Amino acid sequence: MDPSSTIRSLCVFCGSSDGAAPRYAELAARTGRSLAERGLDVVYGGANRGLMGRVADAALAAGGRVHGVLPYGLQALEVAHEGLTSLEIVDTLHERKARMLELSDGFVVLPGGHGTLEETFEVLTWLQLAIHSCPVGIVDESGYYRHLVAHLDVCVEEGFLRPEHRGLLLVEPELDPLLDRMLAWTPPPRPEWAVRVTP
Repeated sequence: MDPSSTIRSLCVFCGSSDGAAPRYAELAARTGRSLAERGLDVVYGGANRGLMGRVADAALAAGGRVHGVLPYGLQALEVAHEGLTSLEIVDTLHERKARMLELSDGFVVLPGGHGTLEETFEVLTWLQLAIHSCPVGIVDESGYYRHLVAHLDVCVEEGFLRPEHRGLLLVEPELDPLLDRMLAWTPPPRPEWAVRVTP
């Protein structure tokens, strides 16, 4: 890890299933392992299955620290990972996201579905509103997110998204270049119009 970086932990958003191709599970394991090898703590949703479980297992196997945050309702479904460095149980999904923000210095997005997309755009919106100043980055390996990224460009073209806000989302086709960019992240100046609100 770059000793000059202020990033000590990264939150990983990803699917609770493995997806249709082996490359997704391989990417998840590579992410957990790479974060641990870089000396970064992993924060994630606390589950033991899918890409989520693979990130956690790989980070732990590489000697890393993994912190999970799981809503009580999902714990009752027996999806909690029991081997984590720490596991916090909260009441709601809203509390989960707020707590993951508190524990994290940045957000890495791997393939996933509704939940992953919702988490990604919420923290990206918080960044736009200067609620936090953490980098948000997508690993677009094999083009999984190419249509999503293209739609953001449409949002700019149609006047619903400013170019500088479009630029807040870091996108790389491979993991390590994305992590390098995140560790070198310099947050944008706080805009004068930004309101001081909490998520």
